[in-house]
Amino acid sequence: MPATDAPTDAVNTPERLTLSASAIEITREICDIESVSGNERRLADAIEATLADAAHLEVIRHGNCVVARTDLGRAQRVIIAGHIDTVPVNGNLPTRFETIDGHEYLWGRGTVDMKAGVAVQLKLAAELSAPRVDVTWMWYDNEEVSSELNGLGLLAADRPDLFEGDFAILGEPSNGQVEGGCNGTLRFELRTRGVRAHSARAWVGDNAIHKLGAVLELLAAYTPREVEVEGLVYREGLNAIGISGGVAGNVIPDEAMVHINYRFAPSSSVAEAIAHMEELFAGYEILVVDAAEGARPGLDATIARNFVAAVGAEPRPKYGWTDVARFSALGIPAVNFGPGNPLKAHADDERVATAQIIDGERALRAWLSGN
Repeated sequence: MPATDAPTDAVNTPERLTLSASAIEITREICDIESVSGNERRLADAIEATLADAAHLEVIRHGNCVVARTDLGRAQRVIIAGHIDTVPVNGNLPTRFETIDGHEYLWGRGTVDMKAGVAVQLKLAAELSAPRVDVTWMWYDNEEVSSELNGLGLLAADRPDLFEGDFAILGEPSNGQVEGGCNGTLRFELRTRGVRAHSARAWVGDNAIHKLGAVLELLAAYTPREVEVEGLVYREGLNAIGISGGVAGNVIPDEAMVHINYRFAPSSSVAEAIAHMEELFAGYEILVVDAAEGARPGLDATIARNFVAAVGAEPRPKYGWTDVARFSALGIPAVNFGPGNPLKAHADDERVATAQIIDGERALRAWLSGN
């Protein structure tokens, strides 16, 4: 029987997924269960109910996060995780198949980010009763929204015992290749101050918006650094992502703000990233509003190298921030690996090549089986 940390609905019988179907069909099935962030319960219920009868798995429910674990006494344990939420639907459900330039795609919200990866994981979790390593499968909610709601983070805080492992794989879309680590991210507000005055007599005031000109010029001229970390080259990014200022149509503004996002290589800590921004924008008022550490590639461990060999392609860096950083912070080397082109994540024409789903399943199955 599954262990349960949170109550489930005792009135409605949860639907069950068809995990005997192909990973492509499972992808379609779970994509058509709409699970925009905050609305994951139906899909979490279906996952829990479907895996509950698997004799080789202990199933644990934590909110709308579902964990399934083997306990075979293997020498090593791997954590394989994927989020079950999506960004809002925009006329792209239900899913459909389409052919482009002779290649078959499954079109619809969540197909890339990241239910194709979750479908592969679910199928393998159900079918691999004796993997060569013990596996902790994690499917979690609220990845696409604010960090304090992230189901993986909440699970780590409440059940750190479930995060014991030698290696972790996150099913983020990576075009079916291994992407090591991830960049860190820093968001901050840069403010300029001035003096209010009537715009007809501007010379008695001091225009705070005009003072942002030098900041915008610096941002436009900035050349992002390329930093090699353990053999992978991470490209950084520094961009204005918002700007505000102004009081009224006849008032010289006394305050203006530009919102800036800095994506920094995992060789730097958050503290070092902040120090770099303070040096770059010396003399300006800076307020950090969000920060997350990056994750080093995690490819030096033997178990990681074996996984890369099973996939059969040179690993690449992950430029965006992902939850591999949470595993890295716990001392667990972690990589991104999943079907789907990241450039199609969140797009209205989100679609995944069905061949990538099959290839991803084949590589992960072979590695877990030792074949």
